[in-house]
Amino acid sequence: MTKQELQQFFDYADDQVAAARTSGRKGWLPAMRDATAMKATYAWGLRRREVIKLDLADLGHNPHAPEFGDLGVVYVRWGKASKGSAPKRRSVLTVFPWSVKVLEQWVGSYRTLFETAAGNGALWPSERSPRLDMGALGDRFASYRDALGLPRGLTLHCLRHSYVTHLIEAGYDPLFVQQQVGHSYASTTALYTSVSSDFRTRTLRKVLDGTISRAIGAATGEGLG
Repeated sequence: MTKQELQQFFDYADDQVAAARTSGRKGWLPAMRDATAMKATYAWGLRRREVIKLDLADLGHNPHAPEFGDLGVVYVRWGKASKGSAPKRRSVLTVFPWSVKVLEQWVGSYRTLFETAAGNGALWPSERSPRLDMGALGDRFASYRDALGLPRGLTLHCLRHSYVTHLIEAGYDPLFVQQQVGHSYASTTALYTSVSSDFRTRTLRKVLDGTISRAIGAATGEGLG
């Protein structure tokens, strides 16, 4: 998803919460939970299982980024495992300041409104069970996607792909991005990366302008040491 599509999607999710709450419909709280969970999926580049399995105890402080408070790192305990191995664990550092505000609001003001949240450490409690079902979040994503007329090929997992792409476009080191999303090989991260045409154009222009500048410098003697 482009940044514009992503903003449109999250705005629509927020609008559904506001509309349900204004009309007094009971579904506003689950809609709030799902909107926040989808934002977290993107903000930390998580797989569906990883985000669903998050507990309050998986949120932590990053001493190197104190401005994020107690949400400077997310500890993933249910990362994709190799065949025959236990789930891989990793820590994902917070990079988007807005994500901290979103999660603070959820934990501080809305999560405990679920009756199932009492004595339950799950970050996303459900109306009838301690934890949100994985399929339900994907269904919510698909419903909003269709309402907005976005390509039907987009699934919840595209938020993770978008995270990788947007970090690369923003200039983050590829190795950092690889470690954030828990890929063993850089080639796997590369498969996730689909930078926008605008980014590619700007990158090409930067390279070409640098080449031209060096050529002019060499021709005038300015490039000689």
